[in-house]
Amino acid sequence: MTTALVPIRRALISVSDKTDLVPFARGLTSLGIQIISTGGTARALAEADIEVTPIEEITGFPEMMDGRVKTLHPAVHGALLARRDVQSHVQAMMDNNITPIDLVCINLYPFEQTIHRENVSYEEAIEQIDIGGPAMLRSAAKNHSHVTVITGVVQYDRVMNELKAHDGHTTLELRRDLAAAAFMRTAEYDTAIGAWMCHEREAPLPNLLRLTYAHHLDLRYGENPHQRAALYANPASPEPSILSARLLHGKPLSYNNVHDASAALELVQDLHGLFPQRAAAAIIKHTNPCGAATAETLEDAFLQAYSGDPLAAYGGILALSRSVDIATAGKICEGQKFFEVIIAPDFDDDAEQAIGERWKNVRLLAMGKFEYSSRMHIQYKSIPGGMLAQERDRMLPQSSQWTHAAGPAPDDTLLEDAAFLWTVVKHVKSNAIAVGAGQHLLGAGAGQMDRVASCRLAVEKAGDRISNHQSIIAASDAFFPFPDGPDFLINAGITCIVQPGGSKRDEETLALCRERNVTCLLTGIRHFRH
Repeated sequence: MTTALVPIRRALISVSDKTDLVPFARGLTSLGIQIISTGGTARALAEADIEVTPIEEITGFPEMMDGRVKTLHPAVHGALLARRDVQSHVQAMMDNNITPIDLVCINLYPFEQTIHRENVSYEEAIEQIDIGGPAMLRSAAKNHSHVTVITGVVQYDRVMNELKAHDGHTTLELRRDLAAAAFMRTAEYDTAIGAWMCHEREAPLPNLLRLTYAHHLDLRYGENPHQRAALYANPASPEPSILSARLLHGKPLSYNNVHDASAALELVQDLHGLFPQRAAAAIIKHTNPCGAATAETLEDAFLQAYSGDPLAAYGGILALSRSVDIATAGKICEGQKFFEVIIAPDFDDDAEQAIGERWKNVRLLAMGKFEYSSRMHIQYKSIPGGMLAQERDRMLPQSSQWTHAAGPAPDDTLLEDAAFLWTVVKHVKSNAIAVGAGQHLLGAGAGQMDRVASCRLAVEKAGDRISNHQSIIAASDAFFPFPDGPDFLINAGITCIVQPGGSKRDEETLALCRERNVTCLLTGIRHFRH
């Protein structure tokens, strides 16, 4: 039989996160509730002059093995699992000198936080795998008809309010809610451990692929309103991502926002990695860059990126490599611009306020650090009946290893500009052509079925601005199978072509470049992006 109101007489508290621990415990003792505790929690309570019973007085055994064994004992789990409405359970408690525990408050060892620290060792991570905590949470949650289980600081107020409202009792509704949260927490915790161990110990592309992702957020819909969608997180991932960003302003992200924002973040991460001393900005529309630039200041980088394609930038995703100051915010807000999402390491208070006042619903995402992690470098793409897996394309250009195959020799400035554009074209959907100058994207041709069409689109987007620069670079994500694409680019005013090379007709393209006095650089690397 399930009892609606259950009195709380004894509580076991063992928490790693001690936020609000003391006031919560004081609230319990003010209601005459006995507190049992372990290790550091017991010390914290004792130092606050709160009466506490050490766990060893309950179990009759000391904490041992560096704290690995302290609560795994019948005196604890019998006290949690016993049904008070079953006489045989009550008799078993009496026969074994077990007193019921009515409330358990546990937040687990900080495993997730530990694996996200820089340079954490395997051994350090292993020691942050909680054993007794999940066992007690599951015991208490299973027996929620009689036991109240708390897994987080955010639950303290609700529990205390209910205890005060019901003379030291909890309701069945509360206990059911908390039990569900406890099972969700232990599932999330085990998911994080399993995902981390798989990434640590298995080959990047194993014979048996085991993916462990935790539900992060229900989305309003998918790419289109008739498609249901949700966002799942890899709990073992230590790298900055859209999932780990802080939403400072605006409504929740949509499916397309997440997809596009992730593409914007990746491009700015690459530009930041290539030019760490310069500010970088990128604007993404439908996962393709429509603007990208680096400059000495963030304000200039934004302005140059936006000028790449102002028409396409409307309603796009903006990513910036430095914290947004008020000067940059002013340029973002002026005129008829509009962005769905703005991503940056952080936002100055006045910049955040200015952008928030300009657009009520714009999402401001603070990423913190921008650097890639050395782990989690496999990407997956589902297909009907299976899954594709590959290493992520994180390769940054090394212009010193490129081949100068035709035309005038490039100077250092041209090589840097070419490296910038070669990085940008890596993020454009194939077939991809990017045209630019001075570390500034002028136009991109994306996702066309033939490469000449991509050349035409890139030149059309660049427009008359091509004639404003002495050195105009075109980057192609793959080789030119025929010289028709290069011929179109050269006729439009391109003075340098960067491409992988490797076509059977490379010599025809190189001969054309020599004839027209156009520099051709061969990277030897292809950057298809489907």
